Amino acid sequence: MSDEVEPGFVRVRLDLSYDGKDFSGWAKQRARRTVQEELETALRTVTRSAETYELTVAGRTDAGVHARGQVAHVDLPAELWAEHADKLLRRLAGRLPKDVRVWRVAEAPYGFNARFSAIWRRYAYRVTDHPGGVDPLLRGHVLWHDWDLDVDAMNEASRELLGEHDFAAYCKRREGATTIRTLQTLSWVRDADGIVTATVKADAFCHNMVRSLVGALLFVGDGHRPVDWPGKVLAAGVRDSAVHVVRPHGLTLEEVGYPADDLLMARNKEARNKRTLPGGGCC
Repeated sequence: MSDEVEPGFVRVRLDLSYDGKDFSGWAKQRARRTVQEELETALRTVTRSAETYELTVAGRTDAGVHARGQVAHVDLPAELWAEHADKLLRRLAGRLPKDVRVWRVAEAPYGFNARFSAIWRRYAYRVTDHPGGVDPLLRGHVLWHDWDLDVDAMNEASRELLGEHDFAAYCKRREGATTIRTLQTLSWVRDADGIVTATVKADAFCHNMVRSLVGALLFVGDGHRPVDWPGKVLAAGVRDSAVHVVRPHGLTLEEVGYPADDLLMARNKEARNKRTLPGGGCC
């Protein structure tokens, strides 16, 4: 599939962040407040456009999930971009609600696609097991887990999940979509304030994957399941009712990675290919 920008248009990259608390996720939905709707409306307003220009995003976050390092792109008419480029960032700041911010707008290099050119996405999930609960100032971004957590056990269990696998056991299936992913990083660290943060990095994620992985590993951390249980669930390849999808507010998209500019188009094309595991059939 070609991703050439139409003649007379310019592809613009936007780097942004948002607090997901009051959003029904990224993607536009009828009669619901979404990040995409807010951004596209603001863009149309500040450029005084009759048309709404659709954004493509690196990762569609669910309702309640936050983003610190989200990336999107939009194709704008070259004349419109030339007229508004220097003033667009400040004007968006004046028009957007306070729970979503655009930090950078720039003409994207050739071959860039916010979704398909990405080579990894990095999320963080934050949880505390403090017996008193969550700091009220952090309650919108940290989950309270009412059992003591063994971070070493969680890290041991996490190592068995790394690499390329079919993560069907940890994903909500979508018709025609593969659940094969390459999990590059899954690690847990407790900071001086007792916040336990999971860093989860992969080439891409399927629906509910991060929150399902976190749910399984919390059960290991609190002693309800043995260290080898998450790996056995993965190997079984089917959804396990014992794996809970944890609440969304502890999850933040922290960063999206892209290759060097001269590799963007190649990555764009590669990412559109549906993957299968070696020796396995299509899922």
